[in-house]
Parts: sequence; structure tokens; C-alpha cells
Amino acid sequence: MYRILNAEHEVKERRKNHRKGHYQKPELVAVKSNQVWSWDITKLKGPQPWTYFHLYVILDIFSRYVVGWMIAYRELACLAEKLIAETSAKQNIQPGTLTLHADRGASMKSKPVAYLLSDLGITKTHSRPHVSDDNPYSEAQFKTLKYCPEFPERFGCIEDARAFCQTFFLWYNTQHRHSGISLMTPQMVHYGQAPQVLKQRQKTLSAAFVNHPQRFKNKMPCPQQLPQKVWINKPCQVKETAMLT
Repeated sequence: MYRILNAEHEVKERRKNHRKGHYQKPELVAVKSNQVWSWDITKLKGPQPWTYFHLYVILDIFSRYVVGWMIAYRELACLAEKLIAETSAKQNIQPGTLTLHADRGASMKSKPVAYLLSDLGITKTHSRPHVSDDNPYSEAQFKTLKYCPEFPERFGCIEDARAFCQTFFLWYNTQHRHSGISLMTPQMVHYGQAPQVLKQRQKTLSAAFVNHPQRFKNKMPCPQQLPQKVWINKPCQVKETAMLT
């Protein structure tokens, strides 16, 4: 059998012929708010086993600000379309200024959502299949939500889930000190309050240095600066240039 297969050049891994097409790695960068959004849907456990509520969340990757969210009984393209349209209007997004990134879920790839984004002038990108690192900001935000001490094992009804998320997202946007944005709140960064906050921090550190220089080894302390660029999959050339500089 192998003599015949070898003669026909068929002694090889034939499963390669059945692989799906190549997916390009998304490489996105944001240097300000409302430039790149990431969105995803997660399940919240309902009152009975195998019952779930679906939480839709849209996140600005530069500021980590949750610009829009919604809880529904199902994952539907029409609901995602409604949330995206309302959030874009609320944030006054102008055509050609925003990229919306998501994974390859059914709602994310649906035609109604694609048509809406085209009408709004919003560029859409998608993660590669089975690569969670291509949508890291949404995944990290869901982890913050579900590791919250007050997060319940189950929600008694959809109203309970909405009430919890209403409180959580208000706290997340206005009080949560995020390590990825210099321990500022997402609201501070999203609405341009970061420079004033950094100035006030510098004043506080300078005063502390004048009173107790030995605590800082006689070197003027500086506050942690806000990242100037936020990436989804930073290109290798950018990484190498940053290391050299």
C-alpha cells in the first residue's frame, strides 16, 4: 500500500488540505479615547441550572471605560446592533474615527451588525479563531467583574443581574483604580482628566520630598505616567524599536 501511495506522492499529512483559511493577526493601536473599542458577550448564571443571562459589554481599550452594556435573555444580532448604535450616538462617534474589535461569535459576525457598522463608518476587526489573547481587554474586564467579592453564584432573575451590573459598572468607571492606566479611574482617562490628576500627584510627591528627602533616596519622585499607546497585538518591529530606545 505504501509503495503505491509513495508512487503517487501521497505519503504525507493529508489533513492539511482540510484546514480552514489563514486568519490574519489583528494589530490595533489607540492613542486616545474612542479610537478602538472592544466588545464581547459573557454568560451570567440564572436561578436554575443551565439557565443564563447574556451580558453585552463595550469597552474603550485606551481608557478602559465601559462605554455601553446590556443584559438580555439571549445572544441576538439585533440586540447587539441596538447597543452599538445607542453607544455610538451617546459617545458622539464620527464616521471614520473608530475601530470596533470583537471575537468571532455569531452576533459579532452577523450581517445586521456588519451593515450597521458600515452605515456608521466604523471599522470592524475580529480575533483569530480560538485565540483569546486577540481580545484581551474584554476578557480582563469580565474577570474583574466575576472576581468581584459581591459577585453572586447565581442571579435570581434578570432584574437582579441588571441591578448588580448597574452598581458594578458605576464603580468600575468612576472608582476602580486600574493598574493599566497609572492607577487612575477609567472615567478620568476617558474624559481627559488625566493631566490634571498627574499634576496634582506631582505636587503631592514634591511636597513629600521636601519634607522627607531621605525616604526617596534624595531623588525627586515622579508619578507613574499614563501609557501613550495601547495595543492589541503590538507588532514585533515596534517591540524591538522600544527595546533599542
